[in-house]
Amino acid sequence: MLGRFLEISLYAPDIRSSLGFYEELGFTQLNVGETWSHPYAVVTDGHLFIGLHDYRFDSPSLTYARPELANRVRSLEDSGIMFAFRKLSDDQFNEAGFKDPNGQMVSLLEARTYSPYTGGEEDFSILGRCSEYCIAVADIDASTQFWEPLGFVMTDREEKPSPRALLISDCINLGLYGGNRLLRPGLVFTEPDMDRRIEFLIAKDMRIARPSPLPNAGELSAVLESPEGFDLHLLVGE
Repeated sequence: MLGRFLEISLYAPDIRSSLGFYEELGFTQLNVGETWSHPYAVVTDGHLFIGLHDYRFDSPSLTYARPELANRVRSLEDSGIMFAFRKLSDDQFNEAGFKDPNGQMVSLLEARTYSPYTGGEEDFSILGRCSEYCIAVADIDASTQFWEPLGFVMTDREEKPSPRALLISDCINLGLYGGNRLLRPGLVFTEPDMDRRIEFLIAKDMRIARPSPLPNAGELSAVLESPEGFDLHLLVGE
């Protein structure tokens, strides 16, 4: 296992603008520690955690916290994982990162970098429930074989109208999309009344485009773009 899922880490050159965007959607800002020397903020809807970093890196990154990180890095290397970076020593905050076959960055930290969320179990943003983190893949079978040993389980596979696989874990789900429709990673939010939520966002003059490029999204779907250039796909569904 990779560890405890910490956040989706995003490069945010204008953190104030990003905070305003997510807070308008109903996200809550959490207290952060002094781990990073660069400006850093975290927002949550009670279930999803997004880290905003004013620091250039391979963004977005799926970031996990793992105690005794050096031992875990060695174990992952023994299993064939090739790390893109590793900063492991007794005199610094340990971190390491690797990429999946499609270039998706995965970061591992030795400890959490913000205070725990203390809200309710049913707290969500205006967008509703996040159903998956979606990425474009060149080969779904190769991607599945990469992610499954890391704690993900494939529960759904489709071939039409274009290849898609859903891999679930105890923290975040991965939607793997073949073909050329999905241009960059993003988050998918799915709710039965998403059409009403989309109309509400349009009325607030949010940066929204319709429909989503995801297969089977439908005409009532939409894409909301965050200030960091991160796509939030809004779909009608269960």
